Amino acid sequence: MALPPIIWRYAAELLGTFGMVLIGTGSIMVDALTGGRVTQAGIGLSFGIAVTAMIYATRHVSGAFINPAVTLGLAMAGRFPWRDVPLYVVFQLAGAAAASLLLLAALGSQAQMGATMPSGSVWESLGLEVLLTFLLMGVILYVSSSRWDLQWAAPVLIGATVGLEATFGGPISGASMNPARSFGPALVGVAWSHHWIYWVGPLVGAAGAVALFALVCRATRDLSRSSDLATD
Repeated sequence: MALPPIIWRYAAELLGTFGMVLIGTGSIMVDALTGGRVTQAGIGLSFGIAVTAMIYATRHVSGAFINPAVTLGLAMAGRFPWRDVPLYVVFQLAGAAAASLLLLAALGSQAQMGATMPSGSVWESLGLEVLLTFLLMGVILYVSSSRWDLQWAAPVLIGATVGLEATFGGPISGASMNPARSFGPALVGVAWSHHWIYWVGPLVGAAGAVALFALVCRATRDLSRSSDLATD
């Protein structure tokens, strides 16, 4: 008996989030284990490549959201059914937790499992998470919009955004942009200090990007309509 298509979609979200957390946070742990040989740039590159690869691998099955904030944002934008949001998030969190468990077995508890922790003040990290996720969600909305034919480049552009933001934002807030990415290491490494930042920041940032994108699209339509009337 064949499994229902929705099960494959959930499995793809689990697998995609698993791969992203395994490679991304694994690079943080290896960096700690080798005395900094991976470097911050290497960590950012690892996250970027992991996200790109997982999007290519799973986007035709589930859409490759692999991020609760992105899932919520796309639902707010009317591009994803609200009824599917809860289980998408559950499977994303499960994938992140499974990756962290595997890393614990393979590498021990290096660097608190790659957990995201604020290096500066709480509010500085919260603000940065809002900004980073706002920019990421904006890129996702732009490249996935039917107005622009950028679907072929979407995985690379999204992965590059994650990689760049992880490189420069990582030393301050951990540059999560993804509650699932923070949840797995926090759960397995028991590192819950200020964990709320990595839910509130990304969710607020994603919602803000959706709101602004809607305003920009509306303004673009109005300008186009005005231009058409002027030429009639």
